[in-house]
Amino acid sequence: METKSSLTVGGLQFEWDLEEGKFQFEGQDSVLFWTGTAMKMFFDSIEEISGEEATGVVMETTGFRQGLVVGDYFSEMEDVDVEKAANLITYTYSSAGWGIAEIRNLNTEAGTLEVHLRNSWEHKINVAQEKKAGGRFLPAHYAGIFTKLFGRNIWYKTIHSQIEGFPETIVEYFPSEETIEKNIHRLARSKEAEQIEQLENLVEEKTRELNELIKEISSPIIPVLEDIVVVPLLGTYDEERAEELLVKTLQNLPTHKSKYLVLDLTGLNNNFTTHAASLIDKIGATASLIGTSTILVGISPQMSMIIAESGINLSKFNCFQTLQHGIHYALAQNGRSII
Repeated sequence: METKSSLTVGGLQFEWDLEEGKFQFEGQDSVLFWTGTAMKMFFDSIEEISGEEATGVVMETTGFRQGLVVGDYFSEMEDVDVEKAANLITYTYSSAGWGIAEIRNLNTEAGTLEVHLRNSWEHKINVAQEKKAGGRFLPAHYAGIFTKLFGRNIWYKTIHSQIEGFPETIVEYFPSEETIEKNIHRLARSKEAEQIEQLENLVEEKTRELNELIKEISSPIIPVLEDIVVVPLLGTYDEERAEELLVKTLQNLPTHKSKYLVLDLTGLNNNFTTHAASLIDKIGATASLIGTSTILVGISPQMSMIIAESGINLSKFNCFQTLQHGIHYALAQNGRSII
């Protein structure tokens, strides 16, 4: 069996050395892959790990940088200027199985051109992937080639793609300040913004959960004995929290068939204000409308002074120094006591 062979196609050299496991294209080590299976799996794996957007930037960046390498290859050839290199591109790439790439409307002074692509390997992979839009590797690749050939940064705009149903993909090229580095930074900022948004949403969600938890535990309704519930008031009550306490208390009194509501003010010693006194008065007055008597316990001397200065009359409620005294009083009203 012959282990070494060479072939010239379109003026380009292909060489095989089976003993060494080598395949060379124009004297450079090369590799052959099945487009619709092996390369498709390669692309699919990148997208699965990195996501579609990041994969697009990766392919665009890789294509452009590989184009710079090819641009060096053409630049190093003797007696080859930009126009000759443009003519060589079609046979060079079709010989390597990259599909048909025709350079049209080349203007070396303006640094503009069009590349018309048909049946490229990227298109075949995109078809196998069932994509709806063309890839970014090859458009960026030719931008890299002509960036090197023109000696200034060239970027691209895809007019339409073969995968969209057109006979060929047409890509326009022109001098631009757009670079792969800017696209990488743009992607990084986009990912950072996504992460920040996710964190903000997480913080908002946890804050809601915490607020709900605080509402549940900050002023619990405790049914201590039959007909008697205790509501300890804790911390500072702004308008929203005061409304929450009032509604929650009044909704639950009928549920517990409460005759007596004991408001324990011990936890308000350092936060007792005229607003708190008004809240207590409102709870007691409203509770009485549904047949529940209010008992106040834990009133300190400091609270007494604030209540007196506020002009709010809480003397209409039975007041006791401790919670124990208040509960004993409520029991006594029904002829009961704790033994």
